Formats: sequence, C-alpha cells, structure tokens
Amino acid sequence: MSPHTTPRSTSARLARRAGALLAAGLLAALAGCGSDDGRGTAAERAKPAPRPAGPKPAAVPPGLPGMPPVLDPKDVYAADRPGNLSPVVKGFPSRVYVPNTNSNTVSVIDPKTYKVIETIPVGIQPQHVVPSWDLKTLWVNNNRGHTLTPIDPATGVAGKPVEVHDPYNLYFTPNGKYAVVMASMDRELVFRDPHTMERKKTVPVSCYGVNHADFSADGRYFVVSCEFSGELLKVDTEKMEVIGQQKLPFEGAMPQDVKISPDGKTFYIADMMAHGMWVLDGEKFTTPTLMPTGKGCHGLYVSRDSKEMYVPNRGEGSISVFDFAQNKLTKKWWLPDGGSPDMGGVSADGKVLWLSGRYDSEVYAIDTTTGKQLARIPVGGGPHGLAVYPQPGRYSLGHTGVFR
Repeated sequence: MSPHTTPRSTSARLARRAGALLAAGLLAALAGCGSDDGRGTAAERAKPAPRPAGPKPAAVPPGLPGMPPVLDPKDVYAADRPGNLSPVVKGFPSRVYVPNTNSNTVSVIDPKTYKVIETIPVGIQPQHVVPSWDLKTLWVNNNRGHTLTPIDPATGVAGKPVEVHDPYNLYFTPNGKYAVVMASMDRELVFRDPHTMERKKTVPVSCYGVNHADFSADGRYFVVSCEFSGELLKVDTEKMEVIGQQKLPFEGAMPQDVKISPDGKTFYIADMMAHGMWVLDGEKFTTPTLMPTGKGCHGLYVSRDSKEMYVPNRGEGSISVFDFAQNKLTKKWWLPDGGSPDMGGVSADGKVLWLSGRYDSEVYAIDTTTGKQLARIPVGGGPHGLAVYPQPGRYSLGHTGVFR
C-alpha cells in the first residue's frame, strides 16, 4: 500500500468506479433497446421463435379469362358425375337426337322405350347435334345446307334456321364468348357470336378437313383434327390464331374425334385409317404415338366416373375400352350382329352408351358395365353425330356434348 493511501480513500475510489461501470452498462442497455442489431428488443427476444414456413403451394396457371373455375385440377370432368344436372336442364325430357345425314332429318328417341317418337325435318346434310354453351339450345349442323337449326330441348320444337356457311361441326370456347364453326370444306375456323351466330373472326387454315377439337384444362388453347390432310392444329383460344401445326406420322392418316384426359395432360385423337388413337402431349405438341384400337377408330367418350373412355371402331363393329389409370385398353365389346358404331354420347346416369350406326341406318344402346347391346333402333339414312340430352355438367364445349 502506498504510504499516502488510506483504506477509506481506496474504498471511495472503488465505489466511484463501480458506479461509473453501472451507469455505462445502463446506457448501453438503453441504446440497445432502440438499435436494430438484428436481435430485437428484450421483449421480442423473449417471444418463441416463429416456425419455419412450409413450401408454398404450386401456382395454378390462370385459365382463360371468363372461364368457370376448374372444379378439380385432377379431373376436368368432375362436373359430369351421374345425375349431376345443371338447374338449366333439370326440366328437360331425356332424349337422344340423331342427325340423319342422308335423310335431312333428326330422329328423336325416347331412351326409356328405345323408340323413335318424332322425326324433325332440318337442312341439307345434318352432321352433328350440338348443345350450346349455356345448355339452352341444341344446334343441328346442316353442313351442305349452310344453316344451323335450333331445337328447344325443353319442348323438342325446331326454330328458324340460322344462315352459317359450311357448319360441319360446332364448338364453344370455355368462357362462352364464342362459338367456333369447323368449316371443313372452306378450310376455316370461324369464331361467331354464340347466340346470334354472327361472324366475329375468320381464321383460314392450310390443312384440309377441320372437323373435331377439344380444349386444354385451362381453356387457353385447343387441338383440332384435320381429317383430309392427316394433320393436327394447336389454336390459341383468346388470340384466335393457329400457334402449332403438324403432320401425323402415318401415311393416309384420317384423324377424327379429339378428347383430353381427365388430368388434362394428354390429348387422344381417333384415327379411322390408322385404326387407333394418337396420344399427344398438348403442351409440348410433339409428335404423338399411336395406340391401336380397332378398324375405323372414330369417336371418344369418357365414362361418368372419369375412369374409362369408350372408343367405337366403325370399320369392325366394336367398342374398345381404355383405362386412364392403367394407360391401356382393357376390354373390347363387339356388336352381336355387326354394325358401324360412330359418334354418340353417354346417358346422364352413365349406364348406357349411345352410338349411331353410320352405314346401317340404326342406333345402338350399349350397357357400359357389361358391353351388352341393349337395343338396335332403326332411324334415317346416314346417322352421324347424335346427342344424348340432357347430360351432367355446368357448360358445353360443343360437338355431341363435351361438358365440364
């Protein structure tokens, strides 16, 4: 100890130093309360740490503007379950409307009795009976008569024909904004008002025989078959322009009906000369592969549970059954007395497949569980794109009844 230092003075200095250190600590703590050091305040630090966020759900690509929302992203046909009828059609009598191409008539069948109850005169060469987007009208496509005959499905009464040139087939954009006429001989896709059928835009095409189509799950594009040149088109729905075109890799190909898979990933195209279905990636629009089904493969119809697709083979009188989950053909039904099963549709309850007999002036009713022929009904000459109506679904994309 220094001779000049006393115990009392040393204690005083220590006390002053401790006080200074305590004050400095308090100032630092106060400064820390207002600083952004990445740790937050003491109160904030006392809170439990937030749990790490889980993976963000995959962004669903926006659909065609104005299109009704997809009910189930895994099944574009989710609205088509047995008996799931729109309020618009619930009062309509159940009928099968058969356009007779050679007789210029529509035969009307009562599906309960399997009898023709009426024959309606229409224009020249009726090809298909097409439900409108809003489900309120059936349009008969009088191809060579250059008219559409409207039928009121509530009463079965035909209205005044509307002049439309070369209406081989008819579709509707998923938002209901346009009707799309497949003008086969004119080599045009004609976008029209869905009610008045006034022409809005004409899209010339370089292929021959545009006739059938189906839309992507989001409605932004559709795939079209060109029967007479063996080609496929990809069309932008909103821009109303062709954005892809390809020749099928089969000499003499004649593509017909087009249908998308329930999961929206694959398009199937029936080909009556390649005797099978083309399997196409619609997004990539790469060269499709061929799945043989039978001679004269023509129509494509999805079952009410979205598990199977019925494929009539017009050239051999059979119907192939394709299983979506197994990705293969699982059954083949033969008409007992032969025939020419062509276009048609599935009953509202899903129990009966109705098909026209194109070359035999008859219609076939087939049990979808057993494949047994339930009835064979005489109709007019050259029966073609028959419509079973009403059917489940919120709106129609056209043809003989493609509902979503």
